[in-house]
Amino acid sequence: MSRVPSLSSPFLLGFEEIERALDRVAKAGDGYPPYNIERVAGDGERPERLRITLAVAGFSRDELEVVVEEKELLIRGRQAEEDKERVFLHRGIAARQFQRTFVLADGMQVAGAELRDGLLAVDLERPEKVRMPRRIEIAMGK
Repeated sequence: MSRVPSLSSPFLLGFEEIERALDRVAKAGDGYPPYNIERVAGDGERPERLRITLAVAGFSRDELEVVVEEKELLIRGRQAEEDKERVFLHRGIAARQFQRTFVLADGMQVAGAELRDGLLAVDLERPEKVRMPRRIEIAMGK
């Protein structure tokens, strides 16, 4: 069965990249680690922003990586080799590596990241653009 493009309207020109991004998001899958996304109101110093908070209990700052690569925010966690002398009677705290990907819209920028109390918070901002209409001159045909 062939897939019907969702952005196939003749009025949506050049949106192929958005369609590919939607495909990547649909394939994201795994729910680990759990996360929240919240809107944080702007104050006098900073504009309104989005905050992604991931539950990364057990990971140190050195075991986490936040990278922006081609309009994608990649958050990776890889724990160091565990102590072989520890004997667990029950193991309920996950100790696996992860990679969580978020597709960023044009203009979105990572403003910073903070690890506190087992939660990694990554703030995203979109600086306001000055919108100016541009007149296109019409050339005369020969």
